[in-house]
Amino acid sequence: MTKITYREAVRAGLREALQRDPLVFLMGEDVGKYGGTYACSKGLLDEFGPERIRDTPLSESTFVGAGIGAALGGMRPIVEVMTVNFSLLALDQILNNAATLRHMSGGQFNVPLVVRMATGAGRQVAAQHSHSLEGWYAHIPGITVLTPATVTDARGMLLTALQEPDPVFIFEHAYLYSMEGELEESRPAVDISRAAVRRPGKDVSLITFGGSLWKALAAATQLAQEGIEAEVLDLRVLRPLDIGTVLISARKTHRTVVIDEAWRTGSFAAEVSAQIMEGAFYELDAPVARVCSEEVPIPYPKHLEEAALPQPDKIVKAVRTLLG
Repeated sequence: MTKITYREAVRAGLREALQRDPLVFLMGEDVGKYGGTYACSKGLLDEFGPERIRDTPLSESTFVGAGIGAALGGMRPIVEVMTVNFSLLALDQILNNAATLRHMSGGQFNVPLVVRMATGAGRQVAAQHSHSLEGWYAHIPGITVLTPATVTDARGMLLTALQEPDPVFIFEHAYLYSMEGELEESRPAVDISRAAVRRPGKDVSLITFGGSLWKALAAATQLAQEGIEAEVLDLRVLRPLDIGTVLISARKTHRTVVIDEAWRTGSFAAEVSAQIMEGAFYELDAPVARVCSEEVPIPYPKHLEEAALPQPDKIVKAVRTLLG
């Protein structure tokens, strides 16, 4: 294994994808000369040239639409949207074109498009750049939604996504870009259909994804000091949701807490909670609990931002409440 940052893992995945397939190219705002807003594509312009590392105008609808057209034409575009809030400017292209054209053409056309974007809060970039909207996209049939939380997934999910015939959206939590982890080099491509148990346990299931995984693991470590064995389940894939693995964990521990950085109302945590209630109600010893962001625009001051977001101590408190 090699120690590497999440940012470097994303870059390694991009480089390998470009090396493997001449039909792959990267496009987006500042991905070329600037090296990407989060430096994920730094150096790739010099290595692969402007035909395959394409800087675009500041028009998300335009360049996401161009990516859809390129995919329809047989290319394998990787479109980088700077942050998830900007993706809303391309939502018509995503919802009404990328996600529907295979269906509307009776299977004649595929859209093998990969869209990457930074998501999440915790970096003091205030209310307009701190959204967690993965759950919105998980509502859309016709696309796959991935939330890599480890360096191995950050690199490998991209490579697997490029083999898919339909659009794949990869949400990279911006707080993770500087995080270091051990890269499993024996797994250049990884599964994009299953959840993963990151820590086994028997007393309660902590179900989460993306940047919240590490908070759940920190909470599990704290709970272990109290003799509570928490299982941590990383969903990894929000659409299609691997509800089978979720239910196995819920039936094993009989108590679940779902952690989601989105706002509580209408959150993806609510969907997971509903499916657990539908599939394992009689095997639960307590109602499903949720730990989500407060129902406010994410504040700029650090102490207020931290107070608004899910934190390990909030997760621990939720578990203690479940256990009585």
